[in-house]
Amino acid sequence: MSAVVPSETQTGWQAQLALGFEQRSLGTVLKHTRHLGPLRVQRPFYPEDGLPHVYLLHPPGGVAGSDRLDITVTMQSNSHALLTSPGSTKFYRSAGATAQVRQQLVVAQGASLEWFPQENILFPGARLNSQSRIELSGDACFMGWDINCLGRPSNGEIFDHGQLYSRLALYRDQQPLLIECQRVTDQAGLHSATGLRSFPMQAIFLATPCDESHLALVRGALATNPADFPIAATLVDGLLVVRALGHQTEALQQQLIPLWQALRPLLLKRPAVVPRIWAT
Repeated sequence: MSAVVPSETQTGWQAQLALGFEQRSLGTVLKHTRHLGPLRVQRPFYPEDGLPHVYLLHPPGGVAGSDRLDITVTMQSNSHALLTSPGSTKFYRSAGATAQVRQQLVVAQGASLEWFPQENILFPGARLNSQSRIELSGDACFMGWDINCLGRPSNGEIFDHGQLYSRLALYRDQQPLLIECQRVTDQAGLHSATGLRSFPMQAIFLATPCDESHLALVRGALATNPADFPIAATLVDGLLVVRALGHQTEALQQQLIPLWQALRPLLLKRPAVVPRIWAT
């Protein structure tokens, strides 16, 4: 493990974390970890044979307007890992500066990455620029989600001011399968039919490579979904995309986790082993 030396000109928390996974005879190992500031991981856990579960830790628990988080994950050929986090990431009200989050996930031929961080919570007045890029090679497998909560509905707080700009891009062999941008800067973004339809929470779940049989499985699982819980699945160029809106994190996850549990045996040839941290 090594640390990065921060620049004297940087302001706010400048946190960086780079993880590299490698396949060895007994399974996948965390080959290298490089960090700066308040982003760390502890030792990998092995609740299942040869596949580590790794928890991303951000001890401050909250991100201010001038903070920046950079996360890079590299999966070498035939390596496999599941990454999650012990709790939500909170983005606090800003006086004007914008918090920056950059995530780059690189998955080589024959490898798989399961990416399930807990939700981002944007306090009213928060300003966030979030960019995630997923690069897959060959038959690499990816399953993951991105969950955002605008405001704090449990406290009755609406995201009535602030800004969210997010960009999510997924490539296979340098060809784009999904490039999605979202901007929320006013009430129209929250309440319009083309926005969040007055739901404070949104989620996207991705799985690839998938085919029509996987899509049918997911749509069958969603057939009993409550009418007041908008969720839908599509399949484009082998990428399964599930989008959902909601009012509570737990309710959203209760819809998405069973999809992962159903797809994992088909895509990874492994039963779904729920991370222990999700039960706490």
